[in-house]
Amino acid sequence: MRTDRTREQVAEVLTGPLAAAGLDVEAVDVTEAGRRRLLRVAVDRDGGVTLDDIAEATREVSRLLDEHDVMGERPYVLEVTSRGTDRPLTLPRHWRRNVGRLVKVALADGGSVTGRVRDADEALAVLDVDGESREVAYAAVAKAVVQTELNRKEP
Repeated sequence: MRTDRTREQVAEVLTGPLAAAGLDVEAVDVTEAGRRRLLRVAVDRDGGVTLDDIAEATREVSRLLDEHDVMGERPYVLEVTSRGTDRPLTLPRHWRRNVGRLVKVALADGGSVTGRVRDADEALAVLDVDGESREVAYAAVAKAVVQTELNRKEP
């Protein structure tokens, strides 16, 4: 499908230059919207991104897209965003960046666990589950997402 190829080409063009600026390209989505397309690029970095980071990334993404013409002639709307909390934790850096946050983990064996990320390395995360430490290997995770906490009381 053309949209998949466009998404791959955009990611290829953006990844190196944004990495040089200290940003990871977390997702590239191209959505058809009538005669236009919506190009959404999600970026992140250790410590999170600020609005200034997003503004700078938007300028750089726009420049790169103009320079490489990967979007073709059809009009599109560019949206650069942070990774957000709704995206699954799929890479070790996602876990590392969410230390201290509550996550719900669906395990590949059918079980599930909810706990606060205490620590994360390249192979596993350590969760605080009801005051007990539990190691969760990434290879055993089917899906993991950050839980939204309203009115969280700091320990």
